[in-house]
Amino acid sequence: MTATYRDGPIITSLLDTDWYKLTMMQGVHHKYPNASVTWEFRCRNSEDLAPYLSEIRERIDELAILKLSANESAYLGTIPYLSPDFIRFLELYRFRPEYVDVFMEGEELCIVIDGPWSHSILFEIVILAIISEVRNRVLYPEVTIEQAVSQLRRKLDTLRHDYSPEQLAGFNLADFGTRRRLSQPVQEAIIGVLSQEFPGNFVGTSNVDIARRHGLAPMGTMAHEWIMAHQQLGSRLVDSQRAALEAWVQEYRGHLGIALTDTITLNAFLRDFDLYFAKLFDGLRHDSGDPLLFAEKCIGHYESLGIDPQSKTLIFSDALTFDKAMQIKTTLDGRVKTSFGIGTSLTCDVPGLKPMNMVIKMVACNGQPVAKISDEPGKTTSRDQGFVDYLKRVFQVEH
Repeated sequence: MTATYRDGPIITSLLDTDWYKLTMMQGVHHKYPNASVTWEFRCRNSEDLAPYLSEIRERIDELAILKLSANESAYLGTIPYLSPDFIRFLELYRFRPEYVDVFMEGEELCIVIDGPWSHSILFEIVILAIISEVRNRVLYPEVTIEQAVSQLRRKLDTLRHDYSPEQLAGFNLADFGTRRRLSQPVQEAIIGVLSQEFPGNFVGTSNVDIARRHGLAPMGTMAHEWIMAHQQLGSRLVDSQRAALEAWVQEYRGHLGIALTDTITLNAFLRDFDLYFAKLFDGLRHDSGDPLLFAEKCIGHYESLGIDPQSKTLIFSDALTFDKAMQIKTTLDGRVKTSFGIGTSLTCDVPGLKPMNMVIKMVACNGQPVAKISDEPGKTTSRDQGFVDYLKRVFQVEH
């Protein structure tokens, strides 16, 4: 288990991505086949990535040879809510590296993805994973899989020491660590340990390829891009969140029932999340801001609609560790169901190693700006401040 980094291409399967990219991709394929979008890369920790520019470009170019295998297609065919026509589309799908521009602007690495939404949607996760692994291979060449696994086992031992079996009961944990992983072999080893040594709590992974090969549940529903794109997909801007939720319900008819809340702040989301949507969706996902404040607002919202919060699930996925997740769970036990997606703290956690802090976010749809206004101001995403200001006025956002 010493081969932390495998030779050759970093991404070797079309399914080495997060599940919500495929679920959104099906919705785009069916509902918005002519939409065009633009994404931009942002490194949040001001790291010098210039030395890796040529290899990042090379690894992105290598994506063009990937295609869905017969076994992968058969696997997707077992998922009841994936349609045969979409699986056929995936069989024909090929990455188009010409949609990706990688360059330096001063000392900053810039990546712009621009193309048809249904044909460029899969670039986000794989490019982030490529950047993370290219950089980690240079900075941490001596790190071993054993070190990552040993760190995980230490954390599991601490968890079992600090919390009783009764407290750990119902602690539902999923791996969300593809995009900032140390490497693919490390992510797979971590998932293997969790499956074998934390089986009553580990519920699955967002990584489709690993889920398929290990018999795990693929985890995920929608990301911010789904709601952001609807700001420019034909509805009035004030109706865009409701349009996004309605399109999701129409596509999945009760499956994939977790809605993402913080594209235009939680308060603005809850104003649109009326009794109709609250009954149709199984729960809500937190991705920014104070998690307990989020929970209190969601619980209060369900109660105001006459819905028992204990019939709903809140999923937390913002920079979590085991301890942060357990603090949230123990605080909310008996009030609402909870589940936790942990990413970097699982798949890029070795003593002395500093993980990447980076994102790729949609900035335009059909040639017009889109924006994310997070509950954490530093996570607001747009390249058009005028549109952000307009969005805030329309949705009564104060910060």
